[in-house]
Parts: sequence; C-alpha cells; structure tokens
Amino acid sequence: MNSTTVRNLLVRGMLAGLAAGVLALIVAYFLGEPSVDSAIGFEEAHAGHSHGDEVELVSRSLQSTAGLATGVLVYGVAFGGIAALGYCFALGRVGRFGPRATALLLSACALLAVYVVPFLKYPANPPAVGNPDTIGKRTILYFLMMVLSVLLAVGATILGKRLTPRTGTWYAAVLAVLAFAVVIGLAYALLPVINDVPDHFPATLLWRFRLSALAMQIVMWGGFGLLFGELAERLLRPRAVAVSGGAVSAGR
Repeated sequence: MNSTTVRNLLVRGMLAGLAAGVLALIVAYFLGEPSVDSAIGFEEAHAGHSHGDEVELVSRSLQSTAGLATGVLVYGVAFGGIAALGYCFALGRVGRFGPRATALLLSACALLAVYVVPFLKYPANPPAVGNPDTIGKRTILYFLMMVLSVLLAVGATILGKRLTPRTGTWYAAVLAVLAFAVVIGLAYALLPVINDVPDHFPATLLWRFRLSALAMQIVMWGGFGLLFGELAERLLRPRAVAVSGGAVSAGR
C-alpha cells in the first residue's frame, strides 16, 4: 500500500471518526447526562455543607454541552485516525476480507480491546462518585489494562496467523481467542480491585450510567466501522462501486 493511499485512508478514518463521534455524542447527551446529573445531585444531597464554599470553575451546563461535545468529537477523530492506520496494516493480513468487512472486524476488535476488556475490570463511574484521592491510581490502572488488552489482542492475532498453516483457520482462531482470554483472566486476578462507590449509592443509577457509557462506545465503534468501511471501499475499489451503482440505477 503506497503512501498516498495510506494518507487518504487516514483522512477518511478521521472523518468517519468525527461522524461516529456525533452519533456517540447524541447517545451520551440523551442517555448518559441524565445519569450524571442524578449522580451529582445525589452526592450533593449526602455531602452536607462540606462542598458549599467550593467555587465551580466550569458550570455544569457548559460541561454537559460544549465540554461533552469537545471531548467526544476529539476522541472520535483521534481514535478514527489511529484505527485507520491499523486498518492499513490489517487489510489483507487477517484473512480474505474485503475493505468493508475488514473495517467492521477491526472496529469490533477495537471495541473489545480498547473498551470492553478494561471496562469489565474497571467499569465507569459517574464523575461525582468515588474517592478523589484515588483518581490518579484508577486512571493509571485503567490505561494499563487498556494497553495490556491491545497488546494481547495483537499478540493473539499474530498467534492465530502462525497457527493457521498447521491447524487450519478455525482451530487457529479458537486457540488464539482462548490464549487471549486466559492471559486477560490472569490480569483480572492479579491487578488490584478498586471499588470507590459508596454503599448507599443507588445501584440502579450506577447501572444506567454504565450501560449508557457502554452504549456510547458501541455506537461510536459500530458507526465508525460502517462509515469507514464504505469510504474505504469507494477508495480501494472505485470501479466495482461505480459499476454496482450503475447497475442499480439501470434496474430502476
């Protein structure tokens, strides 16, 4: 793959990430923000007057609109670009998949490795919940889990490719997935457990927030896979797409 194609795919990945970020922003605003507001209200009601003299540097309304949009869209563009570079490496190396199928497969693997695996060990909590003194530790452990998950996913892919000539595609994939699951399980067991959620915090509210966080990521990576797959297909197979579109028009 030449540098021009890589650059074009990178631009398309960032654009697809931006569009997917818009979709995720809608989910975050309508599903996540109400839970955040409820969590903040709950914590303020149980905090008494200990935070009464604190100055609010950024208003809650700004956080839930411009702040949320900036964070989600920048995240979408950044990870869209990174995923596009990963796509350039993966295309043609992970099986006989076309551009669209490869994009969807890459998005599913990214969702699993970048978010779901770390999420199962260190699930998201509403911003107002938890001990402020452990924020640094929680952040480091989460990113450690994420980096470990991504590296293990890459290692499992390489293992599967090397086993394929000897065991066949099916058994190679099964063994690679099992190896990934075993090492991740060991990481879950060895890394420390952090539970800063107060005992009196409503379980239903916590569950709604975590589901909304998961839904946002699913929408983002699913949307990215579909959008980027279409853009990559049109770039890498322009004639096939043009012929297909012409056939559809003629049929009408």
